[in-house]
Amino acid sequence: MIDHTGIGVADVAASAAFYDAALGALGMRRAMQMPENQGSDGIGYGFDYPVFWIDRFHPHSTRQHTAFIARSRAQVDAFHAAALRAGGKDNGAPAAREAQSSPVYYAAFVLDPDGNNMEAVYRGG
Repeated sequence: MIDHTGIGVADVAASAAFYDAALGALGMRRAMQMPENQGSDGIGYGFDYPVFWIDRFHPHSTRQHTAFIARSRAQVDAFHAAALRAGGKDNGAPAAREAQSSPVYYAAFVLDPDGNNMEAVYRGG
């Protein structure tokens, strides 16, 4: 099981604007920032503690894929809309995906400012 993960970004402030909106639609918030309360080097998003980091320390030239849990189809839709409004690029509109790893797989995909593929997925009924 994974405790937390993260990606390197070219511009922490620009990426933070994207992730504030996209992850905020899933109920996540900035849980920690480095330096403290500034966030110019790294920002950790989560509910109670950071589970997803963006930072300037790791290489940002390698494209990553990260899927975030949504609690409903409406959250997937909200994630996609918020991410697009925040400058993300559509990489798969919200829809049910057939032949996936669970019978119900409703997801949306958006490319972040560095071209990383971010997904929100709902596996409920």
